[in-house]
Amino acid sequence: MSCYCPFSPSASLAALALAATALLTPASVLPVQAEPTQAAQQAATLSGSGKAEPGKAETSKTEASKAESNKAESNKAEAAKPQAPSAGAGSVAATDPSAPAQQRSLTGKAVDKAKEVAKSAADIFSRVPCLPAKGGGKKMASLPRVAGKLAAGEPVVIIAFGSSSTAGFGATSPEFNYPNRLAAQLRRQYPTADITVINRGQGGEDAPEMMKRLQTSVIDMNPDLVIWQVGTNAVLRNLDPADTIKLVEDGIARIQKTGADLVLIDPQYSPAVNARAESAGKMINLLNKVAELRKVGIFPRFEVMRDWHEKQAIPIENFVIADGLHMSDWGYACFAQLLGDDIIRSVGQIKLGVNVPSNVRTYRPM
Repeated sequence: MSCYCPFSPSASLAALALAATALLTPASVLPVQAEPTQAAQQAATLSGSGKAEPGKAETSKTEASKAESNKAESNKAEAAKPQAPSAGAGSVAATDPSAPAQQRSLTGKAVDKAKEVAKSAADIFSRVPCLPAKGGGKKMASLPRVAGKLAAGEPVVIIAFGSSSTAGFGATSPEFNYPNRLAAQLRRQYPTADITVINRGQGGEDAPEMMKRLQTSVIDMNPDLVIWQVGTNAVLRNLDPADTIKLVEDGIARIQKTGADLVLIDPQYSPAVNARAESAGKMINLLNKVAELRKVGIFPRFEVMRDWHEKQAIPIENFVIADGLHMSDWGYACFAQLLGDDIIRSVGQIKLGVNVPSNVRTYRPM
């Protein structure tokens, strides 16, 4: 009695061998996306080349149709499975594992750096609070141009003009120089305003050099407020304070013609400046007189810093770096904080979606 066997024993063994080989072959060397086509080809080869027993007819069209249907269902199932990346051409950009890893690494470093800077900024005042001078200070002159621009919702441009202590020499990061600190404070106070602070500090300069670039560095920028730090290098270079003040007065007149508000910053209290106490004293007195005469603001940096040391008992090395002249991160931060408080008080209460209190707190964690 004969039986019907659609495949010969040799064909069945061949199929089992192929299946075992496929199972043992590592997935990483198999071109997974091509598997459905190869499987179909293998099935076709086995069904076509496998020898049927003598006298047996070929598979009917109906059976062939069923086989094709089964292969289609198998292909769909394979397509639904997660596919490994193809090793074929054109797939490198999409499957290169080093690119995402590198991007994650760069992103992680950037995030870590941002956290580090934020933490450093936040804990500067936690170590030593920034307090106003105990004896109080002079009230800064009003700043009508800035107040008007803020009230009208118009952009405000502030130029920080000066030498190395404006540029930020001694700060461990540009974020910690005084113009950047001031910008951050004013933006916190006026969150809906468009405020830009431009740093025009140039190390080693004083009034003679600054006057040469006053037009291009300041006036051409059409500022609403100019903060002019001047006099320190004149003291260190033994320049006559009276000659310096003449240049400063000329500069004030040119700035005022533009309609901009103006605030002067006098020299810093530091060992290098204190070594020339007589010259420094004359410079500070003359700057105060010209500010009063010209009706411009002045921030008494020397007196504020002296108060830190003599009345608040803060060691000089806390606010001046080892060169005995330039300010430290804390020195720039507190200087900017107190200057910003004076500017805010001078501008007054302006409603820009929030109410700015007239009695501004002088210590706020950064």
